[in-house]
Amino acid sequence: MNYSLHPSVGVARLGNSEGQFYLAPDQIGGLPFEADEWGNKIDSPVNQFKDQEGRIRRQGQPFKIIDEDNNELTLASDNVKAVTWTVHIANKKAAWYEFNELQGNLLFGEENSYSNRRTPWRNASETNRRSLIIDPGPRTITGANAKAIFDEASASNNYPVSFPPKPCQGTEIKSLGNIITDNEGRLVVIGGYGNAGGNEPLESYGGADSWHDDIADGTVYCTITFNDGQELKLSAWVIVGSPDFAPEIVNISNLSDTMFDVAIREQNLCAEMYSNGEFQPSYQANYYRDIEPIIQRISRYQWVSNVQSMSAFVSNIFDFKDNTEENQANRSAYFNYFRKPVNPATVQQTPPIEQTNQQLFEHGIEGHLPLMPVNSGSNSVSNAEDNIVDKFLTLTQTQYFLLSQWASGSFSNEKPLPTTSAQDSFGVFHADQGSVGNCVGLPMCPGIEVTWSMQNPVIYAAPYVIKDQSIGSGFPNGLDPERDECEGGGCQPGDLTKRMACPWQADFFNCTIQNVNFTDPTVNKVNEGTAEEPSMVPLAPTYYSYWWPPQSPWDVLTNQVDDQSATHLPAGQQVNYARGINSFVQMVEHWPALGFIRNQNTSEPNFPFFTESERNHQLFAYKDVPVSDITGNPQDNGTDIPVFYIPDDVKSHLSSGCSKAKALLKSMEEKMSAPITAKPAGRAVPRSGTRTRR
Repeated sequence: MNYSLHPSVGVARLGNSEGQFYLAPDQIGGLPFEADEWGNKIDSPVNQFKDQEGRIRRQGQPFKIIDEDNNELTLASDNVKAVTWTVHIANKKAAWYEFNELQGNLLFGEENSYSNRRTPWRNASETNRRSLIIDPGPRTITGANAKAIFDEASASNNYPVSFPPKPCQGTEIKSLGNIITDNEGRLVVIGGYGNAGGNEPLESYGGADSWHDDIADGTVYCTITFNDGQELKLSAWVIVGSPDFAPEIVNISNLSDTMFDVAIREQNLCAEMYSNGEFQPSYQANYYRDIEPIIQRISRYQWVSNVQSMSAFVSNIFDFKDNTEENQANRSAYFNYFRKPVNPATVQQTPPIEQTNQQLFEHGIEGHLPLMPVNSGSNSVSNAEDNIVDKFLTLTQTQYFLLSQWASGSFSNEKPLPTTSAQDSFGVFHADQGSVGNCVGLPMCPGIEVTWSMQNPVIYAAPYVIKDQSIGSGFPNGLDPERDECEGGGCQPGDLTKRMACPWQADFFNCTIQNVNFTDPTVNKVNEGTAEEPSMVPLAPTYYSYWWPPQSPWDVLTNQVDDQSATHLPAGQQVNYARGINSFVQMVEHWPALGFIRNQNTSEPNFPFFTESERNHQLFAYKDVPVSDITGNPQDNGTDIPVFYIPDDVKSHLSSGCSKAKALLKSMEEKMSAPITAKPAGRAVPRSGTRTRR
């Protein structure tokens, strides 16, 4: 019998709750599961994402040993003597290059390499680059109800452990999380605590030098010893990401779509669909498997963003599953509003090919309806002389092909039959899709959990399987801070997350909306300042677009049952999600105050109603500010602007509040991070309702 470890890439998540965690969802758009203290699954979905003190619970990722028929192997299996796990996670962010949109992405050719782009290192003055890595070394546990912590004190004596020194600002990184085993020896990897600290002022969405956070990724190894003495060795990977604040809302192109696209076009996953370097027009798509998920994801963006033009693409203006010739005109009209993906290898050709990812409207600037999806591309920030410009989002190439087959009528509208198999019709394990499918797949600027390196086939050993440089032997001499896994040779712990913002809260603060220029294909921004003090702003005219609202919501509905004296808002009002968190500094310090977006109408799946819940309203103060206070014109005093903010004296504000406020104060006092500063902006960064990356 052939066994394998799943998910092949697991996803744990950060939380600031010390003792409470839950288990990762096992399907795309599914809720996580409750568990006891050892990770034994309680077969009920999570209802509360925060503990009694208003702290976010961490997400643990369980790993299972299963065969192709979905039979599981555990300590309770008759022929199993022992199960041993070794996990090695790390954070390489501070040792990697500064993030600069698509610089370094080798899919665009060698001329776009870090060296050719002269991309600077983070912390360039540090000569001991390995000291910049947070590397607790591997941890090994065996049997049931075992545990280990990824801290400095628990490290092996002979491993070159590396943790950053105590910072002047923020919170010291003492741990990257922990691992446990449940009653039957299943592994659970639990994320860190969302801590971040540094010595320099925060300066942009990329973070700043000297900073560290406790995001991580790395290898998972399993050794099963059978009663007859034989051993079976398996491996997987785990990513520790930021919280998923809207777990039931899925990105139009999620990370499973990205990995599936690589598997189809580069790994021969389905020769009937793609072979000899091209998609096969004879391939028949399936409506329920390939098309309906795209439409459903578009429909749910309205609960975390405000994109009116997308509403037309989810209304039942015709029967989407009708594959008759009479319905083809409707399907074709629908499909023609989706941008055609661009092959990265052809972007810098001379003469340049047409790039529809730079086009907003269906007929150029003379058009009337924005093309789909209405999201920013992977670089609507930097200009062409510095970077590869990618203004607007497209589907993956495989998603686009399947949608084109649907438009032409080459699709089946038969529902796939229920199956107990662990794999889908392509041979991909459901557990693998269900894990990464809850992460951002596109756009990648840099992303939320991981970035554009996941589009590069050289980092994979097989579909959905990360290529491991150590091949199970570990890294006894420590991790390499400078090798680029996108040049080949496999990945090390820390490689999948090292290109992300440092700290993650900086980009999370700004990765919400973007005003994208839609007239000049090579220019995103112009300087409205001076050469000495530049102030780069989007070139007008611009269009209001979003980054990845399922992961970083922007427009949400308030909850109908919250205490309105705390929310200061009527139920059902659409408001800014992060209202009251008005700076990089405040996001680093107070990200646990953010709410979770939940479907309140779970009994009727066809009629969802998503509202904000579990927001720590007690942290924020509120004012109705008359417009006349801003304009100085008394005639403007008939209009007020609602303003949410965190008072300077947070302790007094919370100590004089309700019991929830006092509980929140208690949890904050237990942490007590050092005050954080931010670099003054050349131009004031606009706040709630208008902030964009600069």
